[in-house]
Amino acid sequence: MKICVYCASSENIDKSFIKAGEEFGKVLAENNHTLIFGAGKYGIMGAVARGAKQGKGNIVGVVPYFFDELDVIFKDCELIRTETMRERKQIMEDSSDAFVMMPGGMGTFEEFFEILTLKQLRRHKKPIAIYNVNNYYDELLKMMETGIEKGFMSDKCRKLFFVSDNPQEILDYFNNYKAFEYNKYDYLDTEKDD
Repeated sequence: MKICVYCASSENIDKSFIKAGEEFGKVLAENNHTLIFGAGKYGIMGAVARGAKQGKGNIVGVVPYFFDELDVIFKDCELIRTETMRERKQIMEDSSDAFVMMPGGMGTFEEFFEILTLKQLRRHKKPIAIYNVNNYYDELLKMMETGIEKGFMSDKCRKLFFVSDNPQEILDYFNNYKAFEYNKYDYLDTEKDD
């Protein structure tokens, strides 16, 4: 399985997050999964790639050319070059069988919510997981629950992704995943019945 990991490129984080990234990359490799990632060499992004490399896994990095100027690319993998960030995300989406969000910042949030929105709109049926290392995403998950409680999101949105702080649980979820039909606009059918 080709598993896309969205995560931080920051080095200004607690080392426990780096360690979790390395361990996750190693688990992916040991289970014969290919890592698809944003090709960064720093932060959790670099850690996942190093872990996958240690586990002798297959690694594919997708990165725009302009990152060459910054010297932030993990080059010890297959690299796919793009012109833009949008193209990068499209290739990552198309190339992957499943998606994991590990702790990260703005870029990670943006990637995760785009792939989640696309699933909600039935543009894909691939599994998505949040790897909630050190409870990093507790507040984000609460915000999503608030969206459900106030009617901005359907309670069925909870089915669109899986949350765990355990790498093996995430892989088990992916391995046993059954695609399902989701209709964001099912409330329109309810209104017709009234």
